[in-house]
Amino acid sequence: MRQALKGIRILDLSRVFAGPGGSMILGDLGADVVRVEAPHGTDSIRDWSPFVKDQSTYYFSANRNKRAITLNLKKTEGRALFQKMVAQADVVLENFKTGTMERLGLGFKQLKQWNPTIILCSVTGYGQTGPFAQEPGFDPVLQAVGGLMDVTGDPDGEATRVGLPVVDMMSSLYTAISILAALRARDLYGEGDHIDISLLDVQVSSLANVASSYLMKGHRSKRMGNTHNNIVPYQVFQCEDKPLMVACGNDQQFVKFCQVVGHPEWAEDSRFKTNASRVDNRNVLTELLDAVMVLKTAETWFALLSDAGVPSGPVNNVEEVFQHPQVQARKMVEKVDHPTLGSVPLVRNPLKFSNMSITIEKHPPLLGEHTETFLQDELGLSVEEIKQLGEEGVI
Repeated sequence: MRQALKGIRILDLSRVFAGPGGSMILGDLGADVVRVEAPHGTDSIRDWSPFVKDQSTYYFSANRNKRAITLNLKKTEGRALFQKMVAQADVVLENFKTGTMERLGLGFKQLKQWNPTIILCSVTGYGQTGPFAQEPGFDPVLQAVGGLMDVTGDPDGEATRVGLPVVDMMSSLYTAISILAALRARDLYGEGDHIDISLLDVQVSSLANVASSYLMKGHRSKRMGNTHNNIVPYQVFQCEDKPLMVACGNDQQFVKFCQVVGHPEWAEDSRFKTNASRVDNRNVLTELLDAVMVLKTAETWFALLSDAGVPSGPVNNVEEVFQHPQVQARKMVEKVDHPTLGSVPLVRNPLKFSNMSITIEKHPPLLGEHTETFLQDELGLSVEEIKQLGEEGVI
């Protein structure tokens, strides 16, 4: 089976989602990802509900395709073992508070002494530099500080957190991308790198058009609910049975939309003929469309709009998502065997290649599930040595 990252080893010290999500992507691509946790466990995500038996479903969302060992990095013996692991690795990923790796004697300068081409990726809330570098940062905090909450929610409502940890999720993507870039640069130039990823930086970069509108024009975007600041109609309409999102991205699609709803004359109305005029007359147009859209079911409107080439889709709940024929056709769920839960359904990586395979080869591991086999097979320790390490609290 062809895998893009076969032969690459990543030592993953990270916790929760931003770091683990990034290493999971790399594991999907064939990297040997080894989770390293303290013997008592250091990843609080394992304690987050809901649970199946004693296993957190939240943990399962960010930890497929990994092995897991325990190692006490605060002990001299633990750091000595980690030194040997670093010598065999390509990447160390961590998301401790800024300065923690240095205090443990595991900073980038030290890691380079053990492995001159090692890549260290540090993921923190605010980055390695700046006045807030020491501040802790979780996803909702960065949604708030980074401006996402201020542009999310109803116009007359309060700033709203997005329903998923999107800053963590975007940061996991940048984590994977940056590590891939560093691996390629190492091939080209023969050197490793220290990657500094800040969740705040990621969120600020994701402000996209909201940022450019402010920086270039001084325009401060407002909360628009399920509508769009700059495009109309680009919003949710209540149909006979459920809501439907309609996204007319240009004037041509609006003409087709008007034809579908039985009012082609609206497309010729000077108030609605261009997107700019529709933005100016948003409330008038929305009132007209609301009165029409409620007359048919969302499925009926979707079929009609689809035939006309107008983007639309029903507002589905998570059950409807996994029952969706396109989601099923794309095989976005794969079952994997788990040592305590049996067969477990997990969401697959969305990437699909013609010449490479991406499957779930490894279940999200139990705490320290592979400690003994890893120490034996990769570091050459004997059963007696491993037993002694356990008695001393090193593993």
